Amino acid sequence: QVQLVESGGGLVQPGGSLRLSCAASERIFSFSVMGWYRQAPGKERELVADISRGGSANYEESVKGRSTISRDNAQNMVYLQMDSLKPEDTAVYYCNARGSFSSFWGQGTQVTVSS
Repeated sequence: QVQLVESGGGLVQPGGSLRLSCAASERIFSFSVMGWYRQAPGKERELVADISRGGSANYEESVKGRSTISRDNAQNMVYLQMDSLKPEDTAVYYCNARGSFSSFWGQGTQVTVSS
């Protein structure tokens, strides 16, 4: 069973930056899409960004231009660089891997944007 472990979350001031990391226990190239989702208190989980095997990326509108998703297939890592963070970015961020049959989730990492 694939395991995904997120790291890099924490407390950051508005306007600051964070780099989230997702370490996978198997080759991420075996998954069609790797993605980052987030869930704020009382809200639905939403897609932040995802990236295909070929490197095509999609971003939620509110983070477009401020965030960059990337993948390192050799290291089985997926990253989310977030800049110009806003209080509304506060949420638990989850790594996701889409396979041909199953979808896998990490445990999440908390991001809190506050002064």
